[in-house]
Amino acid sequence: MQLQPVAKGKITAQRASFLRRSVARLCRICYTFDNTYIKEVLFMSVMDTLVSRRTYRRFAQKAVPQDVVDDIVEAVRLSSCGANRQAVRLVVVNKPEAVAKVQPLVKWAAYLPPEQGTPKADELPTLYVAVVQDTSIPGDLATDTGIALANMTLAAWDKGVGSCIMGAINKPALTELLGIEEPQKLAFMVAFGYPAHKAHIVPLTAETGVKYYLDENRDYCVPKRSKEEIAKYL
Repeated sequence: MQLQPVAKGKITAQRASFLRRSVARLCRICYTFDNTYIKEVLFMSVMDTLVSRRTYRRFAQKAVPQDVVDDIVEAVRLSSCGANRQAVRLVVVNKPEAVAKVQPLVKWAAYLPPEQGTPKADELPTLYVAVVQDTSIPGDLATDTGIALANMTLAAWDKGVGSCIMGAINKPALTELLGIEEPQKLAFMVAFGYPAHKAHIVPLTAETGVKYYLDENRDYCVPKRSKEEIAKYL
């Protein structure tokens, strides 16, 4: 495989995704020669994805391709879950007329005033996925749902598609709109699209608190606690 030179400057999310997949292919080629090296490279690739996959709330008006939608669904299908019960279900909303009906039933960016946090008409997501729990299946549905949410948003970001997990939603109206019936229960909506802004991790301090905010470029700044604060070593 011949790698193409990269022009100087910032790397787009799509280009970063391509580079990660290229590294993964190289790792598989080299697997039988140096197993330790392979694990280290793959680990760094995963960590790069975790750092760059943030919440996005403004999107380019470009449809999410079907292969990305398929990856999102497959990521949930493959999710770990308690006792392998597989209680998470999805409703994919990608037809423009259906997406438009969902828009007024979700709320954006609770820490910001609507004029800052709510996307404008030309910034709305082009895909929603409803995350549904089958309550007839016993188990810790909250944990299983969290794992599924992480998987699906990471799978989308691997293709350069950003996401926003939404809990502030009109569940009764969405349940009716999406045809969700008992014993299934709507848990979250997830918005997807190609990001039209950036998001940065910043240190959490007494001044910032936990609330995200916008910088002068309308990019999101998200305070995170330090490793020393969240981990105890024995």
